[in-house]
Amino acid sequence: MPLDISAARPDPALLDLPWSTPLKDWPADRLAALPRGISRHVVRFAHLSGGIVAVKEIKAELARNEYQLLRQLRRLDLPCVEPLAVVTGRTDADGQPLDACLVTRHLQFSLPYRLVFSQNLRADTAVRLADALAVLLARLHLAGFFWGDVSLSNTLFRRDAGAFSAYLVDAETGELHDRLSTGQREHDLDLAQTNIAGEMMDLAAAGYLPEELDPIEIAHDIIERYRGLWQELTGDEWFDAGDRWRVDERIRRLNALGFDVDELAITTDLDGTHLRIEPKVVDAGHHSRRLLRLTGLDVEENQARRLLNDLDSYRAAMDRQGDDEALVAHDWLTRVYEPTTRRIPPELRAKLEPAEIFHEILEHRWYMAEKVGHDVPIEDAIADYLREVLPSKPDEQSVLGTDTQMLPVVDKGEMR
Repeated sequence: MPLDISAARPDPALLDLPWSTPLKDWPADRLAALPRGISRHVVRFAHLSGGIVAVKEIKAELARNEYQLLRQLRRLDLPCVEPLAVVTGRTDADGQPLDACLVTRHLQFSLPYRLVFSQNLRADTAVRLADALAVLLARLHLAGFFWGDVSLSNTLFRRDAGAFSAYLVDAETGELHDRLSTGQREHDLDLAQTNIAGEMMDLAAAGYLPEELDPIEIAHDIIERYRGLWQELTGDEWFDAGDRWRVDERIRRLNALGFDVDELAITTDLDGTHLRIEPKVVDAGHHSRRLLRLTGLDVEENQARRLLNDLDSYRAAMDRQGDDEALVAHDWLTRVYEPTTRRIPPELRAKLEPAEIFHEILEHRWYMAEKVGHDVPIEDAIADYLREVLPSKPDEQSVLGTDTQMLPVVDKGEMR
């Protein structure tokens, strides 16, 4: 059987990869030293056309199905890795068949959960990861995606203004429907609680989980956060006809969670004294879309919220509340944001994304001002941050030199 590469945008460089060699035996000069999570399949990162791709060895039917699912999720603007190609018809040097490969683009600045915890972060890291995974699962369920294997191992995390954003990295067991039933959602939640508890127990046994955190409680907390978010996104709310302000309050709460309300269903009961509000067609990315529209910056949701807050502060400081928002945003971009990010030395730019560095500089400026008891010029905060803080941070653009599969694992159990 001849080698077959199926790709929406074929890259000729794919032909240069050693497809006749089992993935576990690929030569080191082809590979990139990136952190890998725990997986039942062989996964390797390889250099391709100046970038990095993830290659997973898997049965051909599963590879094709996952490739199509990931493409559909990308079209729905859901956070997941980008599928590049499916390679089938592989044979080794003796003509023996090899499994197919799914090729996806490496998600820059992303971290497997085990690497996040191995960095000895604060205890609230687990809370922030729980929030990120709950939001990801809610977004997928709203779109009708049944995951079938919810776990931290199947998720990548990117820093997002002090929090995290979660991305689906493994859709092998997923199914896309017009709408999920309650039973399908509950099945995903049951799997999530079991898998996450096991993953947290593994971290605790390896000494990476802060002692004050209980693995079972963390898994339960993620489910409870999901349920609260799902109720906020989809639940009915009854109130008296005179309390119409609660319609605006509901929209504001959803916006604060990073979701837009495209439509609302408002109905009255039989005697006309009560109203019911139900959000319809709820989507995520309220702040990131607004920032993209105003400035062209495409960043994570919490980063966008922080940058918009700084834009609003700039607008007030310049006494330009009455000016066109787009004009003020352009001035802020060219006079504040871009000059700040240009100050980052080339050798430090792989540490964090520019938007995350800008957020951290704002935080650093606040701490400096609190320490000295008065406002600190932004130029001083930039200089101090670049000198005292950023150099000590690990490179997260590709997190070279650490393989999370090599971190101690006591009992994988149901872990992926």
